[in-house]
Amino acid sequence: MLKHIVMWRLKDEAEGATKAENAKKMKEMLEALPAKVAGVLKLEVGINVVESETCSDVCLYSEFNNLEEMDAYQAHPEHQKCVAFIKMVVTERRATDYEC
Repeated sequence: MLKHIVMWRLKDEAEGATKAENAKKMKEMLEALPAKVAGVLKLEVGINVVESETCSDVCLYSEFNNLEEMDAYQAHPEHQKCVAFIKMVVTERRATDYEC
């Protein structure tokens, strides 16, 4: 099994919306992916509730059977729509992929 974790820090304002509005939109977009993209075993999106200089604003946790399924998910057009939006509203992205 492959686990994929991504954390983002968002701009205070972007695309005519606040950080909170963009975080909510990211969450909605990402949570819609399992119904549209095969291979996603589990997907959770959390919005940070504790403000701190060390915290990320949004976190994605997802699971796939293997690297090939995750690669297919990442290349899928529906995922790429999310990526395009996210790139416009974030200042930082961190990711970790690991097998267990």
